[in-house]
Amino acid sequence: MTYQAHAFHMVDPSPWPLTGAMGALFMTSGLAMWFHLHSAALMALGMILLLFTMVQWWRDIVREGTFQGHHTPPVQKGLRYGMTLFITSEVFFFLGFFWAFYHSSLAPTPDLGGCWPPIGITALDPFEVPLLNTAVLLASGVTVTWAHHSIIEGKRKQATQSLTLTIILGLYFTALQAMEYYEAPFTIADGVYGCTFFVATGFHGLHVIIGSTFLGVCFFRQVFHHFTSEHHFGFEAAAWYWHFVDVVWLFLYVSIYWWGS
Repeated sequence: MTYQAHAFHMVDPSPWPLTGAMGALFMTSGLAMWFHLHSAALMALGMILLLFTMVQWWRDIVREGTFQGHHTPPVQKGLRYGMTLFITSEVFFFLGFFWAFYHSSLAPTPDLGGCWPPIGITALDPFEVPLLNTAVLLASGVTVTWAHHSIIEGKRKQATQSLTLTIILGLYFTALQAMEYYEAPFTIADGVYGCTFFVATGFHGLHVIIGSTFLGVCFFRQVFHHFTSEHHFGFEAAAWYWHFVDVVWLFLYVSIYWWGS
C-alpha cells in the first residue's frame, strides 16, 4: 500500500518471533541436557540466539517508533495498554510466591517444628543488607522519576545524569544481593523456608537485572536524541517497570525479611 488511510501500524512480516521461539526451545532443552548430561552447548546456543533476537527486534521497534513515525497516538495508546497488562500479569506472578510464603508461615506444620522460621534455620538480619537494599531501590525510584520529568521538560543533561544514577543503583542492588546469597546461612534446599526465600527474592533480582537492561537501552536512546518531550514511551515503559520492581521489593522486605524473620 502506498497510502495508509488510518493511524494504526500494520506490522511488516518479521523473522524474530520464529528465531525467539527457537532460541527459547534450545535454551530450555539445553538446560535439561545440562542438568542430566552435563553438556551446556545447546543451552549456550539458545541463549546466543535469544540475545540476537532481542537486539534485532528492539532495533526494529526503535526504527518504527523513532524514524519511521509508525507510533502514532492510537498506537502509543495500545502500547500503554499492553505494558499495563504485562505489569498486571507480573503482579499475579509474584502473588503466587507470596501465597506460598504466607501459606507456609502463618500455619507452620509439625514438620517445621510448629514455628517460623523453621527449627534449624537462621534467618537473615532485616536491618543489615536488606535494609540497605531497600534504601538503594527507593533512591533509584527517585532518580528514575527525576529522569522522567527531565525528559518532559527537555533537560537532556539532567535526564542523562539521572538515568546514569538509576542504572548504577540497580547494579549496586544486584551486587549486594549476590553478596547476600553468597553469605546466606541457608540454601534453596533447606525446606520450604529456603525455597520460598530464594525463589521470591531471586525472581525479584532477575527483574532488577531486566529493569537495569531496559534503562540501559533507554540511556543510549537518550544519548542519541531518540526521546522528545511528547514522544518517549520507551522510557515511560521502563520507568513503570522500575516502579513495579520497587513496590514488589517493599512487600518482599516487609513480608519475608522483616516479619518472616
